[in-house]
Amino acid sequence: MALELYHHPQSTCSQKVRICLAEKRIPWVGRVVDIARRENLSPEYLAINPNGVVPALLHDGRAVIESAVMCQYLDELHPRAPRLTPADAVARAAMRAWLCFIDEVPSMAVRVASFQGVFLPHFQAMSQREYDDFVSANILRKIFFRRMGRGGFNQDEYDGAIEQLELTLERMERALAGHAWLVSDQFTIADICMAPLIVRMEDLGMAGRWADRAHVQSWYGRMRARPSFAEAFPEGARISRHKPGLPGGGEDRGPARAERGG
Repeated sequence: MALELYHHPQSTCSQKVRICLAEKRIPWVGRVVDIARRENLSPEYLAINPNGVVPALLHDGRAVIESAVMCQYLDELHPRAPRLTPADAVARAAMRAWLCFIDEVPSMAVRVASFQGVFLPHFQAMSQREYDDFVSANILRKIFFRRMGRGGFNQDEYDGAIEQLELTLERMERALAGHAWLVSDQFTIADICMAPLIVRMEDLGMAGRWADRAHVQSWYGRMRARPSFAEAFPEGARISRHKPGLPGGGEDRGPARAERGG
């Protein structure tokens, strides 16, 4: 039963699936997709994931896409402990509600902050024609890149993303006041899918935003202490290791002016 993960070390969605694989102790083969060379937009990769984004999971030649779906699939595929989905129907619904929230709110907000704070210079170095060609080639993120443009997001868009991240931390703090993990005292896929976004916020210099949120701090400490965390974030998997000025406390800035396997 061969499992192949097409992923990128620094992709937050790839990190979610790597945490899940480590938690479930499932053997897998890693296929790193070189996004800089646009391998994610190649005909070969699009045949696996027509959205042209990472990650994608191949199980005996059949593709599973969308990181949260992959995590649920892996938990169902290997129902042995540890179970990452609650047995109780109400708790299971709560987990799925968290997954919807994570996809719709912090995932999108972190993407804005990441491109604004880290990846923008790459696009600023392009000519307008090169950028237009890049945008046209994208499938799922075409509108995102049109909004960003070569000059970056405007102040209102960036501020809106930060507001969404504050909402996320506030909601986490309330939930964690009652139990150790987001849904209950059971560690679930909701925690797995939130963790890489908090890591990315830390890399972007936003750790101060949860300095006065004791429950979020404790949750993050527990998350980092899990063996799966180290396995999912090997050397080079955090953007702070590649960008000077992002020491895991990079500058929290607004709009710019101007492989492994188990």
